[in-house]
Amino acid sequence: MAILRLRQIVAVLLIQAIALPVMAEGLSGSYLAGRQARYLNDFDAVARYYTRAVTRDPGNPVLLETAAMALLSLGEIDRAVPIARKLAADGTNSQVGNIVLVADEGVRGAFDEILQRGDDKGGVGPLVDGLMLGWAHMGKGDMTAALNEFAEVAKERGLTGFANYHKALALASVGDFEGAEAIYAAQEAGPMQMTRRGAVAHIEVLSQLERGGDAIALMDTLFGTDLDPGLREMRAALEAGKALPFSVVRDAREGLAEVFYSVGAALSNEAEDDYTLLYVRAAEYLRPDHEDAILLSAQLLDQLDRFELAVTTYGRVPRDSYAFHAAELGRAEALRRSGKTDAAVEVLSQLSQTHGDIALVHVTMGDLMRQLDRNAEAVAAYDRALALHPEEDPAQWFIYYARGICYGQLDKWPESEGDFRTALRLNPEQPQVLNYLGYSLVEKQEKLDEALGMIERAVAAQPDSGYIVDSLGWVLYRLGRYGEAIGHMERAAELMPVDPIVNDHLGDVLWSVGRRLEAEFHWKRALSFIDGGESAEDADPDRIRRKLEVGLDQVLSDEGAPPLKLVNGEN
Repeated sequence: MAILRLRQIVAVLLIQAIALPVMAEGLSGSYLAGRQARYLNDFDAVARYYTRAVTRDPGNPVLLETAAMALLSLGEIDRAVPIARKLAADGTNSQVGNIVLVADEGVRGAFDEILQRGDDKGGVGPLVDGLMLGWAHMGKGDMTAALNEFAEVAKERGLTGFANYHKALALASVGDFEGAEAIYAAQEAGPMQMTRRGAVAHIEVLSQLERGGDAIALMDTLFGTDLDPGLREMRAALEAGKALPFSVVRDAREGLAEVFYSVGAALSNEAEDDYTLLYVRAAEYLRPDHEDAILLSAQLLDQLDRFELAVTTYGRVPRDSYAFHAAELGRAEALRRSGKTDAAVEVLSQLSQTHGDIALVHVTMGDLMRQLDRNAEAVAAYDRALALHPEEDPAQWFIYYARGICYGQLDKWPESEGDFRTALRLNPEQPQVLNYLGYSLVEKQEKLDEALGMIERAVAAQPDSGYIVDSLGWVLYRLGRYGEAIGHMERAAELMPVDPIVNDHLGDVLWSVGRRLEAEFHWKRALSFIDGGESAEDADPDRIRRKLEVGLDQVLSDEGAPPLKLVNGEN
């Protein structure tokens, strides 16, 4: 009987093994595979599996909408249009489907269809719908109806700034620069007026009104002297007395693109990245040269860990664009995060040749070199950044701070301390700098009272920073004030429970007050959290293992350090 039962089990397993590939190709297999891909934000796989599932269940609205969403996220709206039309024909009022259809209608100039969509309540959402209808009327040449639509949106609480911003763009797009300036002068465009695109629109309006001096003054107020290539070119033209063409929105199709972009930009600080991406992709489709939309799409993809898509999207910004350096910086970051550090270094090396007059390019190179422990190269990059601004500026504090870290890693302590103190002079009470300098002084057993004061001020500024709280506990330990150190070290471990350095430090402090078993527990935890990338200088696994074998007292003795009793002032 046992042999017969075994044969039955084997037979069932063989049947299942044969059936699995068939199931994977069927509806349930495609659905499950697509669902897993959706969880991972793998839009290409989602589109592939759900499109396959739709062929087996063409009336399923969930499959249809998810397939459309994946294609929209990929920017492949042409492929999403038939699916969106199927949703509409089946009577499904899908927000994703409607975004796709509005984008398609805008590209085709089918403004009647957009207006009909508003009558049929087949829009995207309250804000988008009102602005969408305004620009559709603009596309039909009916300025009065367009302004009425913008006015209706402005009545809605919280939407006034959006409505007036688009009203100003609409007026400027048809040459009514006086009307647009009246909105800007009254500050009626709200926060949108302070964005780069909003500021550029206002500057171009002033230029068209032959108010070049006011345009330059506005540029100075909003951007200062640190101008990107596009703004530098605008300023040069204004100084030469040239009129700037109005370029932010030139027609109704571009107005629709601006609707999706401005809403997406607002959502980027509030909504989930994958949801925001839908709006920004629609903006790209309506206006393929919308560099700000391309940059935002790529940034969202990077944040969603879709690094290859992000790299490809950043690469769509043309070399002659004002935003090219920003796109290349983003592309380098996406390459770095995907583990392609050599490619990231190459991108930044090329950019430093073509855009070497932009300090941020060198700062970014320095940051990457610092992360790769190539500290001498990082120092050279930070030097180049600082050389672009001979006079000290408060905004440069981070460059000095970062260079100070690199000097410390290169065992150039005088240079390191000098940079930290310069950073503090430029940005007094900056908690990161206070903490790093204070911690460094503690490690070097120098100026311990000053170090304690620095770290206490840093903790007061950022009481929930595990690193800074750890530093406070550690300096108290170094001063022999073990009892005071315990509470801070335990708090640091609560804030950063899986950090090996914090657990190692807590173990030392616990040992110093005689809580030996607890100390060993935290040393073991520290070992379990150390991986190949952890700095052995700060969390040395061999040293931790030695403490577990012979205790902290013996390790300190072997290292020639004062014993804990003497540090504590006891005999």
